Amino acid sequence: MQKIVEKYCELPRVVRRPLWQIWHNLMIRFDKDKAATFMNYGYAGLNGDQTLTLLERDENDRFCIQLYDHVVNKVELKDKDVLEIGSGRGGGASYITRYYSPASYVALDISSHVVDFCNKYHNVKGLSFIKGYAEKPPFNDNTFDAVVNVESARCYKDLDVFFYEVKRVLKTGGHFLFADMIRHNEVETIKAQLSKSGLELVSQENISKNVVKALDYDHIRRESLIKDQIPGFLNKAFLQFAGTQGTERYESFANGKMEYWSFVLQKKA
Repeated sequence: MQKIVEKYCELPRVVRRPLWQIWHNLMIRFDKDKAATFMNYGYAGLNGDQTLTLLERDENDRFCIQLYDHVVNKVELKDKDVLEIGSGRGGGASYITRYYSPASYVALDISSHVVDFCNKYHNVKGLSFIKGYAEKPPFNDNTFDAVVNVESARCYKDLDVFFYEVKRVLKTGGHFLFADMIRHNEVETIKAQLSKSGLELVSQENISKNVVKALDYDHIRRESLIKDQIPGFLNKAFLQFAGTQGTERYESFANGKMEYWSFVLQKKA
C-alpha cells in the first residue's frame, strides 16, 4: 500500500480514480472521530506570517484552510453561486461557505460514501454535497460564478474533458480556481491544456515552498492524527499520503520533483 501511495502520480490515470475511492472509504472506516475533514497539503507564508483570522473551531486545520483561502481569495464569492469539484471530506467547502458567504455552494465528489459523510457532518446553510464525476458534472451550461478544484484533478482520467466541462458550467465572467500538485516534467503540459480549454489565464503561482513550509508546521498534528486513528499496519501508507517529514512525498516537494501550482482562470465572452 505504501508503494502505491508513493507512486500514485506515476500510475496510469485510468487506475487513479478507483484507488482514490478506496482511499476515501478507508478514511471513513478508520476515522471514527471525524477528525480529518481536510486532505490537502496546506499552505503557509514563507516568513511564518499567519494573517488569516479563524474561529477557534478552525484553528486545528489552519494550514489546510490557508490553502483553500489562497486558492479562492483573489475573486469575489459573496452572493455568488459556487461549485467545488472533488470536495473530498468537505472541510474546504464548509470553510468557504461559512467565511465567504456565497449564495450557494454545491460540492461534488465521486464517492457516495464521502457525500453521505459530508451531508451528515457539515451542517452549513447554503452548502450541499452531491455525487458526480468531474468529467461529467450534472449541471446546465452557464450555471456557476466560480468553480473550485483543489488537489483533486490529478485523479481524473481526462483533464481536457474536465477543463472543457468547467468552462461549460461557468457563467461568462466566471472564474476557475484551481490548485494541485504536478510532477515537474508535466507542468507545461497542464498549462497547455488549460490554455486549450479556452479559459483565460488571470494568474498562476508556484507555491511549492509554501506547501513544504505548511507540512513542516503541521507535521506533529498529521502524524499524531494518523497514529491515533489508523491501524499500525497502514501507518506508513497514511504518513506517505499525508506528506509528513521523511516520506517520499514530502521529499518530492522539497527537492522539486513534485511542484504545487495554483491558477485563476476566467471565462470570457
